[in-house]
Amino acid sequence: MNRLMFGLLCGLLPLGSPVSTAMAQSGDPLTSLPAFPGAQGWAAATPGGRGGRIIRVTTLAKDGPGSLRAALEAKGPRIVVFEVGGVIDLGRDTITIDEPFLTIAGQTAPSPGITIIRGGIDIRAHDVIVRHLRVRPGLDGQPKRSGWEVDAMNTVAARNVIVDHCTMSWALDENLSASGPRFAGATPADWRRNTSHNITFSYNLLAEGLADASHPKGEHSKGTLIHDNASGILIWRNVYAHNVERSPLLKGGVEAAVVNNLIYDPGTRGIHYNLMALEWAGQPYQTGALSAVGNVMRGGPSTDDGLPFMMLGGDGDLRYHARDNIAVDKMGKPLPMFGRYGETRAQLIEAKTPPVWPTGLPVLAARDVETHVLANAGARPWDRDADDIRVLFFVAEGRGKIIDDEREVSEYPRQVPTSAPFVDAEWNLDTMEPLSGRYPGQKGPVQEALTTRDRAMRR
Repeated sequence: MNRLMFGLLCGLLPLGSPVSTAMAQSGDPLTSLPAFPGAQGWAAATPGGRGGRIIRVTTLAKDGPGSLRAALEAKGPRIVVFEVGGVIDLGRDTITIDEPFLTIAGQTAPSPGITIIRGGIDIRAHDVIVRHLRVRPGLDGQPKRSGWEVDAMNTVAARNVIVDHCTMSWALDENLSASGPRFAGATPADWRRNTSHNITFSYNLLAEGLADASHPKGEHSKGTLIHDNASGILIWRNVYAHNVERSPLLKGGVEAAVVNNLIYDPGTRGIHYNLMALEWAGQPYQTGALSAVGNVMRGGPSTDDGLPFMMLGGDGDLRYHARDNIAVDKMGKPLPMFGRYGETRAQLIEAKTPPVWPTGLPVLAARDVETHVLANAGARPWDRDADDIRVLFFVAEGRGKIIDDEREVSEYPRQVPTSAPFVDAEWNLDTMEPLSGRYPGQKGPVQEALTTRDRAMRR
């Protein structure tokens, strides 16, 4: 079967779709094959590193030959696979991806997979796919407001990027964001072209952003920031848990679809939109566009009483379509669907149909979202680590809270390093899925974290 037929039969890449059109206009290579089975959004057809060389990560060292950093800094199309599993300690540093046409296949690592601590990843390139990594920066004992303010993962003026099935937690700024310059260029079309666009965040676990920690601004427990004028943004089937706000925050002029996400225990805001006049001084305001469909927001122990599902702040107008969303407090009582912060002229322009929508996007009914994403979101759902299991079970049980320091709930993982060769013939190198249908370390459905007594009682 050729690649065009594969894409059409999967129903993931209709002919003439906005994905193909957008990529053609951007000058990027067209592909008829989805990035991987189930890829969605305006970035769904990015090739990533497909067709490039295989680069093997063979050490957990933070840099040097065989390291993840060396693989990400390499030039040319490349698929990064892992012959090691365990923890990569960046020592309070950030890895920057500047070279395009890259696939990071965390699913290839032997159990327990790859966890990055004390650092994060900035993506400053186009056509990048990141799957099945865990990134946990952590406070690392730094003094409050001391300036350690790393994102777990961030796109910076990037395009055609998919971050899928990753876990980002304990960040000092956002857990996962899309950013870039607000006003690069002479026109609003230039602004959109020169900042992050065509970005998909799917099936990620974004949890426990650290609140009163080392960020110089003070409280900074944040889920996702979509920066001003970013467009073609899809936030689909993620779990947000225990973040004070930004689950997500969409800034001025953003065009985004937020679909089938579970937002648990937000502090002071869940989904919100804000064009800040202080940041747009002298520039013509752009109307934002948001389609919010089939999401669930559940209050938890840290959630403000009466918190609305979506809030509007700042001065800019927002075209907004909302359908089949659920918002309840920790007792299951309905919460308001809309609220404001700030007495400004910003208008909510309600749209009968979604103003922003990718072609062919599958949508679950809101009542099915919680069960589905708790079973499937986060890195390596077939091979979860202890902290992912803890967070997901606490979400299901209505427990947990917003934290200031990772030591309140856990510690940096201390995993025994593992190794196993990557065998090209065992993988579909176009999609980076195992030909056997079974992933390294696959154990079955989500596993409960059992104490010694728990295990004894179940024997």
